[in-house]
Formats: sequence, C-alpha cells, structure tokens
Amino acid sequence: MKALRLSVLAAVAVVPLVALATPASAATTVSFDCQANPPIVGPQQITFTQDADVTAPATVAAGGTLDVVIDPAPNTVPATAAGYTVKNINTFALKFPIPANSTFVSADLTGGSGLGSTAPTIAVSGGVATLSFPGPIAGGAAFELPTVTAHLTAASSGTIETKLSGTSYTDPGLTFTAVVSSIIGDVTAPTACFPSPSPVFTTTTIG
Repeated sequence: MKALRLSVLAAVAVVPLVALATPASAATTVSFDCQANPPIVGPQQITFTQDADVTAPATVAAGGTLDVVIDPAPNTVPATAAGYTVKNINTFALKFPIPANSTFVSADLTGGSGLGSTAPTIAVSGGVATLSFPGPIAGGAAFELPTVTAHLTAASSGTIETKLSGTSYTDPGLTFTAVVSSIIGDVTAPTACFPSPSPVFTTTTIG
C-alpha cells in the first residue's frame, strides 16, 4: 500500500501548472495542493511547486488593452516511482478567472511540446478561462506547456488583479489523471488541485 501511494504521489508531483503574470518579467513559483483519488488506496495528498516566466504591465489606460503572458518552464515525467512504472499523465484542465475590471478579448497559444497528438485549447465560459488538452504524456517524457498570451480590455477605473482559480479539492483550479503500473495492474488516479496559498500574481492599475 505504501509503495503504491508513493507511486501515485510521484506521478502527481511532476504535473506542471500555469501561473498568471507578475508586473515584470520574472520566474514565478506557485504551490498547488493536490488530492489524487486512486481506487483501493484512497485519497492521497501532496503539495508541489512549479516555475514559470511571466509578464504583464503595471499600468494601463482606461479602456485600453493589455496582455498577460504566461511561459511555463519545461518539465519531465518520471519513468519510474517507488519501483513502479509511470505509464502516463493525461486529461489536463487548468482554470483561471477573467479578472475583475477587465474584459476578455482573445488568447493565443504558442509553442509547447510533448503534449500528445491533440493540440491544447483555451476556452472561456462563465467568466473562467480553461486551458486543456487530453495528452497523454508518457512516463519519462519531456514536455512543455504552451505560452499563453491573454488579451484583455481594461474598464474605466480600478485595478486588474490576476490569479488562478481553485479554493479546495471540490473547487479545483487544476485537474488531471495519473496512471501508474502496480502489482494489481494499472492504477488510475483522478486528481484535483488548488493553489495554496492563492496569491494575486498581477496588479495592473487603470488610469
């Protein structure tokens, strides 16, 4: 049981996340609290961090346009964990709310590698943008999420603050599935994550 638990958690720990931008170009580190739910073993928790290079303006004119650019760092899925083979990680969905005092215009995805045969997409519904792709990413494979450029229009006043979605395992900002091999066969672990803590990554002043 313990070895299987470590296998699942190791698979969870290598999943990337996308952090929204700071006002200047920088490497930003964000922590996520995740809960994997493999059968038999039961819910398992882990905290991990991921870096991303991010940019966004410090100020914008009333009614003006601004871009938030997110460039995630490369990562690698481990080939093995606690003596078991990591088969893949798949079915990603990462969410972030459209900031107050702004209107979403569009988003561009560029670059990215090793994410499977289906290209990532980004869609907006109910004031939330979701970056998703099915994968899978095989164990031992290198990968990199695409750079996301979100185009926004500022309101007439106030500030535009960007942050990730998610407040709990039942209100996640990131979901995915990890698959590992074990003595009982392949173990599939649906996983839900939220940023903990959940800081404001960008504050853009309008005016």
